[in-house]
Amino acid sequence: MDQNRRWVGSLAVLVLVASLGLAGCAGIQMPAVAQPAQPAAAAQAPVQAGQPPASEVVVTSDLETRLADLYDQANPGVVSVQVRQPVTTSEGTFPFPEMPFPYPFNQPSQPEQPSQPQYQYGQGSGFVYDSQGDIVTNYHVAGQADQITVVFSDGLSLPAQLVGADPDTDLAVIKVDRPANELHPLPMGNSDTLRVGQFVAAIGNPFGLEGSMTTGIVSAEGRTLASQAAAADGQNFTIPEIIQTDAAINPGNSGGPLLDLSGEVIGVNTAIASSVQQFSGVGFAVPASLVDRVVPALISTGHYEHAWLGASLSDLTPQLRDAMNLDATQTGTLVVNVVDGSPAAKAGLQGGTHEVQIDGQTVLVGGDVITSVDGTPIHNFEDLLTSITNADVGQKMTLGVLRNGQQITINVTLEARPTASS
Repeated sequence: MDQNRRWVGSLAVLVLVASLGLAGCAGIQMPAVAQPAQPAAAAQAPVQAGQPPASEVVVTSDLETRLADLYDQANPGVVSVQVRQPVTTSEGTFPFPEMPFPYPFNQPSQPEQPSQPQYQYGQGSGFVYDSQGDIVTNYHVAGQADQITVVFSDGLSLPAQLVGADPDTDLAVIKVDRPANELHPLPMGNSDTLRVGQFVAAIGNPFGLEGSMTTGIVSAEGRTLASQAAAADGQNFTIPEIIQTDAAINPGNSGGPLLDLSGEVIGVNTAIASSVQQFSGVGFAVPASLVDRVVPALISTGHYEHAWLGASLSDLTPQLRDAMNLDATQTGTLVVNVVDGSPAAKAGLQGGTHEVQIDGQTVLVGGDVITSVDGTPIHNFEDLLTSITNADVGQKMTLGVLRNGQQITINVTLEARPTASS
């Protein structure tokens, strides 16, 4: 089956719990700033050895001051999240990796003892969302914990309760009881206006080093990540609009804020792409646009309902276009499979009809190609995923579809995404 196949419902994020942090920042060199013309005598004034030109000193000082001010402004709103989570272990073996050899709990010479619950401990980051004590973090940090402790930048530790969790976006909300005048909520920014190359900063607790700040840029926008939430067949859903950054983030940063230089939260640090499970320069953050949609629902109801189409889709590669006799410039996303009883099935979308071999893999082709949503062109899978992510349960959509060489329209009503257990 096509490795590019991905499930659409709306959001989702695979977070390799302890192994995923976020990536790092390359060296930043500020461009020179144009200065007013100086008199010739001034222009010829000698520069002492080892001293940079005055213009460069001003630029560096300005950036340093801005970053230092950003830290002073934002760090009081960033917290360390320490968790305990029950684990299931094999009967009669020691559950901790520090002791890899089997060690029987029930010695034959002793009376059998009742089994004791086993736990694993972890640490991540979070940030204060409002003056009521709500704190945003990752689902993979706190979503399955049975004991949560929050440590503030002033050293105060408080117990926290899980308010709501959403594995589809890897977001969770926990709550502490602390007076509003002692809380420092961080303002939410607009991730939709981000530009590649824009400076960003991450504050969190890498490797337990609380209150660490790193800086970098927005490396790319519109990435996708596989979610921890799975469909009925076990395949993971996908999170769209992910921010890629090179701000150095490591295990322990998960759940902390990604900030613009004005101190506004434009993302929640979630994952890294790394073969060594540590900073490698490629990190990912859930965008503020998803936080704005999901978190209020988690606070009010404990969960968030994601709109669902119910189809497995793929990007149109040159090989797929050739296999389906499509024009070389055809854009859209190919319907590979349609889930029985789903909105896609009820609307009449059609999946693949026959298999072909592409690069040694068996691929299902011949299905509908979705080319637009409500008149807006769909160029690839990510475009459709974003459209559904931003839609509500019960919303009606008109899909432009290419079927057997003919362009048709199909009306579909989105439903709530089912879980693997439903």
